Amino acid sequence: MMGTRSSDRGRRNRSTDRARVWIVVVVLAVLEFYVRPSFVVGRGVPDFLLLALLIVSMRSQPGTAAIAGLVVGFIVDVLTPASFGAGMIAHVLVAWAVASGRAVFFADNLLVNAGFFFLGTWTRNVLLVAVSGASMAELAAEATVWAPIQGLSTTLAGLVLVVLFRDWLVVRVLK
Repeated sequence: MMGTRSSDRGRRNRSTDRARVWIVVVVLAVLEFYVRPSFVVGRGVPDFLLLALLIVSMRSQPGTAAIAGLVVGFIVDVLTPASFGAGMIAHVLVAWAVASGRAVFFADNLLVNAGFFFLGTWTRNVLLVAVSGASMAELAAEATVWAPIQGLSTTLAGLVLVVLFRDWLVVRVLK
Protein backbone atom coordinates (compact mmCIF):
# COMPACT_ATOMS: atom_id res chain seq x y z
CA MET A 1 0.00 0.00 0.00
CA MET A 2 1.54 3.19 -1.15
CA GLY A 3 0.45 6.27 0.80
CA THR A 4 -2.89 6.82 2.47
CA ARG A 5 -6.29 6.87 0.90
CA SER A 6 -8.00 10.20 0.36
CA SER A 7 -10.82 9.28 2.79
CA ASP A 8 -8.25 8.68 5.56
CA ARG A 9 -6.59 12.03 4.83
CA GLY A 10 -9.96 13.79 4.83
CA ARG A 11 -10.90 12.22 8.16
CA ARG A 12 -7.56 13.26 9.68
CA ASN A 13 -7.94 16.81 8.33
CA ARG A 14 -11.44 17.10 9.83
CA SER A 15 -10.25 15.91 13.24
CA THR A 16 -7.30 18.32 13.08
CA ASP A 17 -9.67 21.14 12.13
CA ARG A 18 -11.93 20.31 15.07
CA ALA A 19 -8.95 20.23 17.43
CA ARG A 20 -7.81 23.64 16.21
CA VAL A 21 -11.28 25.13 16.65
CA TRP A 22 -11.44 23.73 20.21
CA ILE A 23 -8.03 25.27 20.97
CA VAL A 24 -9.45 28.63 19.90
CA VAL A 25 -12.54 27.98 22.07
CA VAL A 26 -10.31 27.25 25.09
CA VAL A 27 -8.35 30.47 24.46
CA LEU A 28 -11.64 32.39 24.36
CA ALA A 29 -12.81 30.73 27.60
CA VAL A 30 -9.56 31.76 29.29
CA LEU A 31 -10.06 35.31 28.01
CA GLU A 32 -13.68 35.31 29.27
CA PHE A 33 -13.09 33.94 32.76
CA TYR A 34 -9.55 35.03 33.64
CA VAL A 35 -8.41 37.99 31.56
CA ARG A 36 -11.63 39.97 31.06
CA PRO A 37 -12.63 40.23 34.76
CA SER A 38 -9.10 41.31 35.67
CA PHE A 39 -8.80 44.19 33.23
CA VAL A 40 -12.15 45.40 31.94
CA VAL A 41 -15.40 46.26 33.68
CA GLY A 42 -18.57 47.44 31.96
CA ARG A 43 -21.43 46.44 29.70
CA GLY A 44 -19.73 47.19 26.39
CA VAL A 45 -16.86 44.71 26.70
CA PRO A 46 -16.55 41.82 24.24
CA ASP A 47 -18.29 38.61 25.21
CA PHE A 48 -15.68 35.95 24.49
CA LEU A 49 -17.94 33.08 25.55
CA LEU A 50 -20.59 34.12 23.02
CA LEU A 51 -17.83 34.58 20.45
CA ALA A 52 -16.72 30.99 21.04
CA LEU A 53 -20.32 29.81 20.63
CA LEU A 54 -20.69 31.75 17.37
CA ILE A 55 -17.44 30.32 15.98
CA VAL A 56 -18.51 26.78 16.84
CA SER A 57 -22.02 27.41 15.46
CA MET A 58 -20.68 28.64 12.13
CA ARG A 59 -18.89 25.31 11.76
CA SER A 60 -21.66 23.00 13.00
CA GLN A 61 -25.02 21.63 12.01
CA PRO A 62 -28.01 23.47 13.56
CA GLY A 63 -28.76 20.69 16.06
CA THR A 64 -25.17 20.53 17.30
CA ALA A 65 -25.05 24.32 17.51
CA ALA A 66 -28.28 24.36 19.53
CA ILE A 67 -26.79 21.87 22.01
CA ALA A 68 -23.67 24.03 22.29
CA GLY A 69 -25.96 27.03 22.86
CA LEU A 70 -27.77 25.15 25.60
CA VAL A 71 -24.46 24.41 27.36
CA VAL A 72 -23.22 28.01 27.05
CA GLY A 73 -26.62 29.32 28.13
CA PHE A 74 -26.57 27.05 31.17
CA ILE A 75 -23.10 28.33 32.11
CA VAL A 76 -24.29 31.93 31.75
CA ASP A 77 -27.44 31.21 33.76
CA VAL A 78 -25.46 29.57 36.56
CA LEU A 79 -23.19 32.61 36.77
CA THR A 80 -26.14 35.06 36.76
CA PRO A 81 -29.08 33.22 38.35
CA ALA A 82 -31.43 36.23 38.51
CA SER A 83 -33.43 35.02 35.51
CA PHE A 84 -32.52 31.35 35.20
CA GLY A 85 -33.42 29.95 31.78
CA ALA A 86 -33.26 33.21 29.84
CA GLY A 87 -29.63 32.59 28.89
CA MET A 88 -30.36 29.07 27.70
CA ILE A 89 -33.24 30.21 25.49
CA ALA A 90 -31.28 33.12 24.03
CA HIS A 91 -28.10 31.14 23.35
CA VAL A 92 -29.94 28.18 21.80
CA LEU A 93 -31.88 30.45 19.43
CA VAL A 94 -28.79 32.45 18.41
CA ALA A 95 -26.62 29.33 17.91
CA TRP A 96 -29.32 27.61 15.86
CA ALA A 97 -29.89 30.72 13.74
CA VAL A 98 -26.17 31.17 13.03
CA ALA A 99 -25.74 27.51 12.07
CA SER A 100 -28.80 27.72 9.83
CA GLY A 101 -27.59 30.99 8.32
CA ARG A 102 -24.38 29.29 7.30
CA ALA A 103 -26.42 27.46 4.64
CA VAL A 104 -27.36 30.81 3.09
CA PHE A 105 -24.12 32.76 3.52
CA PHE A 106 -20.53 31.67 2.91
CA ALA A 107 -19.16 31.65 6.45
CA ASP A 108 -15.51 32.05 5.43
CA ASN A 109 -16.03 35.66 4.33
CA LEU A 110 -14.75 38.28 6.80
CA LEU A 111 -17.78 40.52 6.27
CA VAL A 112 -20.18 37.61 6.85
CA ASN A 113 -18.29 36.73 10.04
CA ALA A 114 -18.63 40.34 11.21
CA GLY A 115 -22.36 40.24 10.51
CA PHE A 116 -22.79 36.98 12.40
CA PHE A 117 -20.79 38.33 15.36
CA PHE A 118 -22.70 41.61 15.55
CA LEU A 119 -26.21 40.24 14.94
CA GLY A 120 -25.58 37.26 17.22
CA THR A 121 -24.48 39.50 20.08
CA TRP A 122 -27.25 42.04 19.56
CA THR A 123 -29.95 39.36 19.27
CA ARG A 124 -28.70 37.47 22.32
CA ASN A 125 -28.63 40.65 24.45
CA VAL A 126 -32.11 41.74 23.39
CA LEU A 127 -33.52 38.22 23.94
CA LEU A 128 -31.94 38.05 27.40
CA VAL A 129 -33.61 41.29 28.44
CA ALA A 130 -36.94 40.42 26.81
CA VAL A 131 -37.17 36.92 28.30
CA SER A 132 -36.06 38.06 31.75
CA GLY A 133 -39.19 40.20 32.12
CA ALA A 134 -37.65 43.67 31.93
CA SER A 135 -39.69 46.79 31.32
CA MET A 136 -40.14 48.30 27.86
CA ALA A 137 -37.77 51.14 28.76
CA GLU A 138 -35.04 48.66 29.71
CA LEU A 139 -35.66 46.68 26.54
CA ALA A 140 -35.49 49.86 24.43
CA ALA A 141 -32.24 50.94 26.11
CA GLU A 142 -30.74 47.50 25.55
CA ALA A 143 -31.80 47.35 21.90
CA THR A 144 -30.62 50.85 21.01
CA VAL A 145 -27.61 51.49 23.26
CA TRP A 146 -26.05 48.57 25.12
CA ALA A 147 -26.54 45.71 22.65
CA PRO A 148 -25.03 47.64 19.70
CA ILE A 149 -22.05 48.73 21.82
CA GLN A 150 -21.32 45.18 22.97
CA GLY A 151 -22.05 43.94 19.47
CA LEU A 152 -19.40 46.24 18.03
CA SER A 153 -16.79 45.32 20.64
CA THR A 154 -17.47 41.60 20.22
CA THR A 155 -17.34 41.99 16.44
CA LEU A 156 -13.97 43.74 16.62
CA ALA A 157 -12.58 41.06 18.93
CA GLY A 158 -13.99 38.35 16.67
CA LEU A 159 -12.50 39.87 13.54
CA VAL A 160 -9.08 40.11 15.18
CA LEU A 161 -9.42 36.47 16.21
CA VAL A 162 -10.52 35.36 12.73
CA VAL A 163 -7.63 37.22 11.10
CA LEU A 164 -5.06 35.83 13.57
CA PHE A 165 -6.35 32.25 13.29
CA ARG A 166 -7.55 32.39 9.68
CA ASP A 167 -5.99 29.08 8.64
CA TRP A 168 -7.33 27.34 11.73
CA LEU A 169 -10.89 28.63 11.42
CA VAL A 170 -11.42 28.10 7.71
CA VAL A 171 -14.71 26.44 6.81
CA ARG A 172 -14.01 23.49 4.51
CA VAL A 173 -16.68 22.11 2.24
CA LEU A 174 -16.82 18.31 2.40
CA LYS A 175 -17.36 16.37 -0.82
